Amino acid sequence: MSAQILANIAAVKNRISRACMAANRNPDTVKLLLATKTVPAAQISVALQAGHTLIAENKVQELKEKYGALKAVPHTSHFIGHLQTNKIKDLLKYEVSCIQALDRPDLAEKLHQRLLAENKTMEVLIQVNTSGEESKFGVHPDHVFELVNHVSKLETLKIKGLMTIGLFSTEAEKVRPCFRLLKNIQQQIINLNIPGVMMQELSMGMSGDLETAIAEGATIVRVGTAVFGRRVYPDRYYWNEDGMPGK
Repeated sequence: MSAQILANIAAVKNRISRACMAANRNPDTVKLLLATKTVPAAQISVALQAGHTLIAENKVQELKEKYGALKAVPHTSHFIGHLQTNKIKDLLKYEVSCIQALDRPDLAEKLHQRLLAENKTMEVLIQVNTSGEESKFGVHPDHVFELVNHVSKLETLKIKGLMTIGLFSTEAEKVRPCFRLLKNIQQQIINLNIPGVMMQELSMGMSGDLETAIAEGATIVRVGTAVFGRRVYPDRYYWNEDGMPGK
């Protein structure tokens, strides 16, 4: 299993390099984030010990369960799932450096208040619903600028960019508009020159569509299945912290 995981990572990195070459981009501008939902700590540890140290969970409960087994191995942990406000306190216990799924003002406010109380700051990405699907979380594209302005005034939250989950499709040309929209929103926010707002990261693209995402400007691709194998449940099962698919 260990050898297979490392071989899979090498294959994914090769895909990233080829996609960057095709898009005339430096491969160093794209980070591989290992999406570790449902993956046992022992398998994650294989990747970490080999130097692939950027990982992310979708559920606070899984983060909690694996924390003890992984904390001795240096790594960077992001959170990429839908975060309920009543899980904020728990989340902050487990050394998460970035929340990639900030999508609403009340979450921002409650996160800010908790961070103030703990004298901490947190990097965040604003999650945008670029596919228009009811089942997807994320702020509507028309409301992104309002949310970014709101969050920019909360000094504990450091906006570093945007995140999206594109349309689930095996056809690249159906997914591409989602990624292109996120890139366009990024550029519009850059043009607004909002104090304290960085737009260096575009987290988009997963195992099946990372090449398309890289062609459209992704700086972080979130890969789980292509590294750790098929999951027991479909991705939709894990979007919501309480295990319910979508809103």
